[in-house]
Amino acid sequence: MKHYSIEWIEEWCQENGWTDLFVERRNNYWAFPPMAVMPEPIPPKVLNVIKAQKGLTCEERWLSISAVVTTIAAVVSSYLLKCPMPLVLAFAFDAVTMAQLEIEDI
Repeated sequence: MKHYSIEWIEEWCQENGWTDLFVERRNNYWAFPPMAVMPEPIPPKVLNVIKAQKGLTCEERWLSISAVVTTIAAVVSSYLLKCPMPLVLAFAFDAVTMAQLEIEDI
């Protein structure tokens, strides 16, 4: 899952004079710093600041909303069916969702 929008990082690069942004692999962004001849990874502290300022990406928002909707549907169906299995399935879905939303250490 992409935790950073490419537009957010391009905006930061333009503001700070970095050029030629490219993505080496998922959540690993490289660019040329000012006056440099070799690309460097965007510093993790910068990525954390960007994330704190901009919030969730569209994909993260969609996944969060689907987790909430799934949980509400599971509560209602568990009550109506008098069966705990929808709650168990919702818990499993939410656990996987939260694991995907967690940002890996860079």
